[in-house]
Amino acid sequence: MTDLAPLRRALLSVSDKSGLVEFGKALADRGVELLSTGGTAKALRAAGLEVRDVADVTGFPEMMDGRVKTQRPVVHGGLLALRDNDDHVAAMEAHDIGAIDLVVVNLYPFEETVAKGAEYAEVIENIDIGGPAMIRSAAKNHGFVTVVVDVQDYDAVLAELEANDGQTSYALRQRLAQTAYARTAAYDTAVSTWMAAQVGETPRRRTFGGTLAQSLRYGENPHQQAAFYTDGSGGAGVATATQHQGKELSYNNINDTDAAFELVSAFDPADGPACAIIKHANPCGVARGATLKEAYSRAFDCDRTSAFGGIIALNQPLDAATAEEITGIFTEVVIAPGADQGAMDLFRQKKNLRLLTTDGLADPRAAGLAVRQVSGGYLVQDKDVGHIDLDDLKVVSKRQPSDQEMADLLFAWTVAKHVKSNAIIYVKDGATVGVGAGQMSRVDSTRIAARKAEDMAEAMGLPAPLTQGSVVASDAFFPFADGLITAAEAGATALIQPGGSMRDDEVIAAADEAGLAMVFTGMRHFRH
Repeated sequence: MTDLAPLRRALLSVSDKSGLVEFGKALADRGVELLSTGGTAKALRAAGLEVRDVADVTGFPEMMDGRVKTQRPVVHGGLLALRDNDDHVAAMEAHDIGAIDLVVVNLYPFEETVAKGAEYAEVIENIDIGGPAMIRSAAKNHGFVTVVVDVQDYDAVLAELEANDGQTSYALRQRLAQTAYARTAAYDTAVSTWMAAQVGETPRRRTFGGTLAQSLRYGENPHQQAAFYTDGSGGAGVATATQHQGKELSYNNINDTDAAFELVSAFDPADGPACAIIKHANPCGVARGATLKEAYSRAFDCDRTSAFGGIIALNQPLDAATAEEITGIFTEVVIAPGADQGAMDLFRQKKNLRLLTTDGLADPRAAGLAVRQVSGGYLVQDKDVGHIDLDDLKVVSKRQPSDQEMADLLFAWTVAKHVKSNAIIYVKDGATVGVGAGQMSRVDSTRIAARKAEDMAEAMGLPAPLTQGSVVASDAFFPFADGLITAAEAGATALIQPGGSMRDDEVIAAADEAGLAMVFTGMRHFRH
């Protein structure tokens, strides 16, 4: 094997035909023989290029609706043969196998087919067989063969042919081989993940794949390398959003923006505007309002200190009035399902403020997987899409919640799912007024949330904290009555919690003694 390998014969079979004709012309101009099939061959011939059908090489026509066309020894022998191995060369001569020096293949659009909600049979037909086989053969023999699976690598190949008189370097071929194996691995991951959902059983093996969206300067900390990958699932969110201004998102920006958008998407815009402000993946304010501006202002008033440098998510398109209000403090990112021109003009004056727009909101009930790496493996679980409605609630106290309390309880419960456990959320009139997150003791979360409300009351010149007359949500049951008593001392009048503790009777009795209304959900939302 030498460093430089000549490129005399290429096989092209692509689903994505972007740049195909230009690439094919550049190869043909260098005297490279073009082999192709199906729509790829048709596109190249339409551009006036001479193309030899793979069927002419194999001696077999395409058959079975294109399922069988390249799976022949004459193709794979041409890809796998070691050019410096006398036995391999002899076998090629004996069986009339011509060397193939370049394979250009991008695969059937399986991921896109799944994302659009296609029926089972259509998804199956979009599982590529011949493509991955050729990619793997070419990649294995990268000592001599160049393999291209991404349109963005066309220019790199042409540059090397220009620099090396029609040859490619080993370094390029090796890099492209790694890219090729990563592509087939991600493709097989998409297929196996989809199949696992169809079968409905815990699969023996799990893989995870993605496509590089952007390299990141660093991870959570400067000493950590990081990158952002997309999984091809589509859907509205940070992965598919359009960034209109500002520097690239950081690792923490992406993480927090995702948390913010997932939370605000739980509030149906048909029920009115909503805003979520996130800091370090925890909500520091969530609110509804008569207008988007009011929703933001009410969310901001929950914890003005933490909101500085935070992430803002909106459930309706950003308007100029809200944009002007947001620019009152430093904000890292704003994400919304659209923005009007006035808002965008205002934001352009804040060059460090990133604005992301999406085509809609995320589906809060869409199934998915949550993955966490641990030493030696991965923890995999269903994404928490648990949902309760008014009819699911069980009043366990003597006092019945009022209609307003019940509405606030459901609001608080919606937020609770997005707060790190142990989570305590105080809500009043459709806005959070205190959030306690991530404490080892639920009582401490309750106290912290109440203290934040006291601090904001002082800062805003209010006569009393807004926890007075509020409701409280707890992401898991109160194991003891002390957490409930602490909430009552802060002024809460009603509570929502999963129930299920051995001391439920004790907690219910404490609620009744304090005159509190309490409802059980029967569902918890630990977020570790």
